[in-house]
Amino acid sequence: MIKFQKKHKNIYIIIICVVFLQQIGRMFNIKKYREIQEILKKNTELCKIIAISKNHPKESVMEAIKLGVNIFGENRVMEAKKKFENIRSKYPKIELHLTGPLQSNKVKEAAAIFDVIHTLDREKIALEFSKYKDKIINKFFFVQINTGEEETKSGVYKKHLNDFINFCRKDIGLNIVGLMCIPPIDQDPRVHFEELKFLSKKYNCPQLSIGMSNDYEKAIEFDPTYIRLGTILFGNRN
Repeated sequence: MIKFQKKHKNIYIIIICVVFLQQIGRMFNIKKYREIQEILKKNTELCKIIAISKNHPKESVMEAIKLGVNIFGENRVMEAKKKFENIRSKYPKIELHLTGPLQSNKVKEAAAIFDVIHTLDREKIALEFSKYKDKIINKFFFVQINTGEEETKSGVYKKHLNDFINFCRKDIGLNIVGLMCIPPIDQDPRVHFEELKFLSKKYNCPQLSIGMSNDYEKAIEFDPTYIRLGTILFGNRN
């Protein structure tokens, strides 16, 4: 009888530990979030943090919201819709940003869900958005630039940027407010951030979306509008 009770007590302890570890895995790192906010206040004008909640559960997002976070980023349309549809009805001030690549058959839903698109990268996607004028009238677009001209990465090449921006603004009326890039992983990101800063001035795209968990400190040197932070705030993705 004693052995039976001891065995079940051990099982109970194991269950408690598993639940505790699961909760720890979900925790939003509000301490780091506020530390970075303070750094931004001292070193930038108006930079904001996008909390990238891709592949993290709704519970983690709710925890972040209750801690005062109101700008989130998602990479997939359907995941964002499933996760945020009910949240936004309860918390209408939440901003949702698309920070991942977009397929043309998901544009209509993206136009309805997201407030800001950071990955506008080709005419086909731009044209699709232009079909939904009523949905995008108050939406903002960043053009993604492939500053490293990597064949495996999305983004407009620099030599095509002038034509693409003119097409988006003048021909189909998209509200282009800034530029975004993801530097090659084997190069100094500062080189690419500096180039994006130059291009933003040249083409009157004043806002910059640069910097992720591994290079945001370097991005801050260039006074970005947004930095996109996932792992450093939510932990490793599921």
